[in-house]
Amino acid sequence: MDKNLQEELKQYKKEKEQIRELLGKIGGKVSSRNDKVITIVFSCALILLFIIDTARHLLRIHIPFPPLFSIEIGLLLVSIKIIWMLYKQTKVEHFQFWILNSIEYRINDISKRLQRIEKDITGKS
Repeated sequence: MDKNLQEELKQYKKEKEQIRELLGKIGGKVSSRNDKVITIVFSCALILLFIIDTARHLLRIHIPFPPLFSIEIGLLLVSIKIIWMLYKQTKVEHFQFWILNSIEYRINDISKRLQRIEKDITGKS
């Protein structure tokens, strides 16, 4: 009995390490830092475009870009950010599906083992 518990504990630790590695591949702390940096870069670019366009209109500064250039670039940046966020969300949903699928597999396995144990108990009585 003690040997079985030790084997199950080893199996649990192995699965825990596999999940930890998978989380690292999907995105952990490094990915979170990268997300913040990308968000800051996009925000700074949009703010800079807003400042340049406002300066052009209020201070009558001549800038060699077409009048709607900053709006077009801002719209492009926002579109890229939305696509990037959708991609990240898809990765999260895939991981959630994988977790739920593995839980279902384990539950089915436990159910089969329980049925076999019940069959053994009722057969021996």
